Amino acid sequence: MNVLAPPKARLSLEVVIDLVCPWCFLGTRRLKRTLRRRPDLMVEIGWRPFLLNPDMPRVGMTRGDYVVRKFGGEERARRLYGSITEIGRVEGVAFRFDRIRRTPCSIDAHRLVRLAAQIHRADVVVEALFSAHFTDGHDIGDPATLAAIGAAAGLDPAQVRRRLATEEDIDVIHAENLRAHRIGINGVPCFVVSGRHAIAGAQEPEVIERLLDVAAVEAAEF
Repeated sequence: MNVLAPPKARLSLEVVIDLVCPWCFLGTRRLKRTLRRRPDLMVEIGWRPFLLNPDMPRVGMTRGDYVVRKFGGEERARRLYGSITEIGRVEGVAFRFDRIRRTPCSIDAHRLVRLAAQIHRADVVVEALFSAHFTDGHDIGDPATLAAIGAAAGLDPAQVRRRLATEEDIDVIHAENLRAHRIGINGVPCFVVSGRHAIAGAQEPEVIERLLDVAAVEAAEF
């Protein structure tokens, strides 16, 4: 241990996301790139749920129906997804919107993240859920898919299935979503540092880094 090295700044970071949001996938990738650039910061990440489609049926809906409801039609969706796909290439995200056949309700995916957090594997599960949905086109509202993702992250798949078969944590997800709106979060991703500094959107690493620096300086003053 180098006793002359300055101590790392410790920061808490709440990342508010929806797991069916492509901008959230991009935002989390940019966050990871930021943190790799800043080994002097010790950042503890907490993943917080947001529901972009709070009225989505628990069984989800076909992609065609969702596109009409959300964007008014296929052509507008195709233009938007084309732009996101180009941005994704820069971040190493292989968006394959053409593989998505069903848009899920994301509540159970958020419940899996909460379960994974108990064994400190939430980061891994969040990445896996995004990849499963946006790259592989899997239905992340399906219990079998979620159990497989959980198992790959070190969770007991039988435990995942049992949890998802109950109503446990559903009210918590809705409460967290309501809390996000009450504190002014109306879009995701949103990054909240030390409970005081926040910025929304899939920001470039330089922007996230400045936010972390402001919080680190403030923390050093106390």
